[in-house]
Amino acid sequence: MTNIDGASALTEVRGYHVALDRMYDPETHVWAKSTAPGELRIGLDPLGVETSGTLAQLSVVDSGTRLVRGRAFGQLEAAKFVGPLISPVSGIALAANEAVLADPGLVEEDPFGAGWLLELAYDGADELSCLLTVPEEIGAWFARKVDQYRLEGVIAE
Repeated sequence: MTNIDGASALTEVRGYHVALDRMYDPETHVWAKSTAPGELRIGLDPLGVETSGTLAQLSVVDSGTRLVRGRAFGQLEAAKFVGPLISPVSGIALAANEAVLADPGLVEEDPFGAGWLLELAYDGADELSCLLTVPEEIGAWFARKVDQYRLEGVIAE
């Protein structure tokens, strides 16, 4: 697995690789990473991918579409889940990852690199305040979610 800026930002948490150089929406398992001032690249974290199952199809909004935090920016169809992809921030869609739309398996293979979903221009820094940004908090949150999902039988031990 690779990521946008190299593997050094990955850490292992309960058997999963997690990139600590990103921000996370703890409700949706969507990560966000700054790519330029006022711009983010977003994707699904490995736990979000696993709890969805094998991805069959993805769709995302067109460039220029207004995104609203907590509302759908796309849809996924997978073995265990069919439903919306939820935006972690408000803004304007800039570009979809055409490679992922053609081959959703890239999200499973490389969620922090080639498997990104959408780039967007976000509305402002206050939009980021709802996201987890501190590496220790990210690791602790991810560990809690893995433990919870294992206890509930959502993922295997």
